[in-house]
Amino acid sequence: MRVIEDVIIIGSGPAWHTAAIYAARANLNPLMFEWFLAWWVAAGWQLTTTTEVENFPWFVSIGWPELMMKMREQSIHAGTKIETRTVDKVDLQSTPFKVIVGDVVHETNTIILATGATAKRLGLPGEEIYRQRGISACAVCDGWLPFFRNKHLIVIGWGDTACEEASFLTKFASKVTMLVRKDALRASKAMQQRVFDNQKIEILRNTEGEEIIGDEKMMTGIVIKNNQTNEEMTLEAGGLFYGIGHTPNTGFLDGQIELDETGYVITKPGTTVTNVAGFFAAGDVQDKKYRQAVTSAGTWCMAAMDAEHYIVSKH
Repeated sequence: MRVIEDVIIIGSGPAWHTAAIYAARANLNPLMFEWFLAWWVAAGWQLTTTTEVENFPWFVSIGWPELMMKMREQSIHAGTKIETRTVDKVDLQSTPFKVIVGDVVHETNTIILATGATAKRLGLPGEEIYRQRGISACAVCDGWLPFFRNKHLIVIGWGDTACEEASFLTKFASKVTMLVRKDALRASKAMQQRVFDNQKIEILRNTEGEEIIGDEKMMTGIVIKNNQTNEEMTLEAGGLFYGIGHTPNTGFLDGQIELDETGYVITKPGTTVTNVAGFFAAGDVQDKKYRQAVTSAGTWCMAAMDAEHYIVSKH
């Protein structure tokens, strides 16, 4: 029997679950595909770069696996069908849309995209060992945590993101050192000046990270190299923050949706509507500015409501 879903949700995280809850409560019987990983990793996606979550409403402090578990349970309770499988591709050339998962083709009237964005890393030796044990890709998420306070912290990056991370971290760190691989910053003039004026920020130019070191429990420092002189030295540090940007998880769309120059989905301002009718996007996959769990969840409430209105308008 041919089954056409009202809505299929693709992705993970707070946005994903919020959309599922609202869609289920609107009797849209959503089918959700979460990444084919252990679901507690898949469901968190960008939240897996943090440890404790203390900036999400209703919880004074909660670990990201517990937060994701509670959201997932609520999605299922509301009536969402969840499959832990990775979507290989979508076909948006005709309606109903086709969502291809392995050798199975699912048809749907609408799609809500919640695939988020992945923080860029450098793959330095020691990175996997000390991920979540001194290494982060989000200063706002983690910088205030107790084990980063009053410590020397490292920021790798040279653009606006790195400057913002470094400036934020000075509220908690004893000192912040920026590793800039070129002779100059790439950030806006105003952002550069903010960094130059902050006495707690040191900038090492023409400098790159070589290896992250630690005591097998926590990161304790980083080996750096001057790419002009090849001189190496070790900096003691209590944390490392990557500020080299994010990559939106949109590659599998194969150019069927309008994207900006960096790969983020373009949506109509104030909505989650894309250039393809019936295809909606919100959260980190279209938000390059805020990238917070709570803003992501809010826009996915909008996506579910936009999908519901679209379906109703077609009947």
